[in-house]
Amino acid sequence: MTVNRQTIDTVRARVPHWPFSSVLVANRGEIAVRVLRTVQALGLKGIVVHHAADRSSPAVRMADAAVEITGATPVAAYLDAAQIIAAAKASGAGAIHPGYGFLSENRAFCEAVEAAGIRFIGPTPAQIDLMGDKVRARNFVEKAGFPVAPSAIEDDDPASFIERARKVGAPLLIKPSAGGGGKGMRIVRDLALLEAEIERARSEGQRYFGDGRLYVERYVENPRHIEVQVLGDGQGSVVHVFERECSVQRRFQKIVEETPSPALDDAKRREICETAAGIARSCTYRNAGTVEFIFGQNGEFYFLEMNTRLQVEHPVTEQITGLDLVLEQLCVAAGEKLPYRQDDIRSRGHSIEFRIYAEDPARGYTPTTGPVLVWQPAQGEGIRMDAGIVQGGEVTANFDPMLAKLIVTGSDRDDAIARADRALRDTVLLGCKTNTAFLRRLIAHPAFVSGDVHTGFLDANPQIAADPPLTQHTRDRLLAVGSLMTRPMRDVADSVPDMHAAMGGWRN
Repeated sequence: MTVNRQTIDTVRARVPHWPFSSVLVANRGEIAVRVLRTVQALGLKGIVVHHAADRSSPAVRMADAAVEITGATPVAAYLDAAQIIAAAKASGAGAIHPGYGFLSENRAFCEAVEAAGIRFIGPTPAQIDLMGDKVRARNFVEKAGFPVAPSAIEDDDPASFIERARKVGAPLLIKPSAGGGGKGMRIVRDLALLEAEIERARSEGQRYFGDGRLYVERYVENPRHIEVQVLGDGQGSVVHVFERECSVQRRFQKIVEETPSPALDDAKRREICETAAGIARSCTYRNAGTVEFIFGQNGEFYFLEMNTRLQVEHPVTEQITGLDLVLEQLCVAAGEKLPYRQDDIRSRGHSIEFRIYAEDPARGYTPTTGPVLVWQPAQGEGIRMDAGIVQGGEVTANFDPMLAKLIVTGSDRDDAIARADRALRDTVLLGCKTNTAFLRRLIAHPAFVSGDVHTGFLDANPQIAADPPLTQHTRDRLLAVGSLMTRPMRDVADSVPDMHAAMGGWRN
């Protein structure tokens, strides 16, 4: 990503004396690289923590300083709040950017950072506690007068939870109060299975998040997932930065995100974006956040949750607005007010993000591993690649399988899709199977081309994930190449017959 120089220079003039001179990124992979780019462009020192598994990662290579952290597993190291804060103190970091995932929405971590005299680049601990918890957030939003789906919350009366859940009616969606990423979520269409599914969801919530509390809500069949980016300065000013369509998902996890949403006309766009901004204003929100909605077939929408952090898919918003969202986060953390009003923010063009995963869609999206033998990201007009891998590195099972994000921007949606097909074709990663071929099949599907997708789209079209059958011609060529790569065949092909070898260096 190229940081907008005019924006950087404007901020330097607006914030001539930063309250912190260095920022520690408490994360890894592509988001650590992304944050470091803006931090360093501002003339601030960029520091990263890293587990030994990431010692040769792009983030560690580009950081001004890197501090190794340890843990029983690599993930455990990035979840060790005390060790990360100690690293920040030892390196002289004046602020911590948590990225997304790991400790980004952990109230205790935020409190500990601020108690250590370090700026937390995100919302306040109270806002994380209120809006980062799905149950508290839902109750708050409902009381503030914004639309929520019919539901039952276990905390209200645990003894009657199952009875109240039945009264909501099928189909139901069971969700854990904490966490995200689709873990612990269950759809129940037969209420006879409700109790068993509640116990499974509770077990998963406890295992993944250390919190078994649940709630259920009416499940909207074939809905869209639309979210709205918001920014607040914590001093009374909140704006939205338009919406993102995130309906193409597998196992409740997003794969493709785009903006503008093809489902919204201007009137509905204003309504849903102003609703999101209103929710953020209700809690005097500080820093970047995302308000997510379920959007029904008839245009009705319900509050789903709020992510009190920067989203994976934030680049598409940056591409159509020209805003650097990490830059905005840093300015708010420095105590600056938002320098613009809602009418000052404009969108232009269409942008789509593709999550490049190390996985095999044809085998149920099973994660894959292997060496990064060749990494050649696509380049060209309208193409941005945010990556956390490097040629010569290794893709392991230690972390989430997302390797990179391809962001393609065009003058309109058709132009963006055409550019995306070329970019996915030109993206080369050898040594580890990825989902790039699957993504090309996805964007070629007539329903995607027309914008007629929903959260169950991939389940309804399993042929997109399946590998296409090989033609006999292609099969023969692959077998020939494979045969010629074996040692016995290579020895035969490279050997010189005795008669010719006896000729020595003779030439005619």
